[in-house]
Amino acid sequence: MSDKYEYAGFWIRVGAAILDTIIILAILIPLMMLLSPSVTDNLTRTSWSWTDWIGQILSAVFYIFCWVKFAGTPGKRLLRLKVLDEQTGNHVSVGQGIIRYIGYIPATLVLFIGLIWIAFDRKKQGWHDKMAKTVVVREL
Repeated sequence: MSDKYEYAGFWIRVGAAILDTIIILAILIPLMMLLSPSVTDNLTRTSWSWTDWIGQILSAVFYIFCWVKFAGTPGKRLLRLKVLDEQTGNHVSVGQGIIRYIGYIPATLVLFIGLIWIAFDRKKQGWHDKMAKTVVVREL
């Protein structure tokens, strides 16, 4: 990695994730309300509907697109963070983006250990980063 970057730590990445969650919810909630027959039905049901699946797919596309095109989601970019290929320092490929997104499943499955791992890893990589061979860096 270049001298213009340092690995991004746990807490700044938490901050970026919070910003991203606010942004994605601000977009998806109104969209899902338009597509869904009744908001109250959505709050009381226990099974997934087609709108839930659409929301998940749109979320995945949003995150992967941002990683590939802009080297980070809006929250990461606002905090001057980038998601880059571990070996080359270039933007991630679509394949790496997909693996990284899917990697959140095992990273969060057991008490979020795969995300907490970021705090203790030498390169500040979570399990999803290790799977996709990516790093999150901070612009200096």
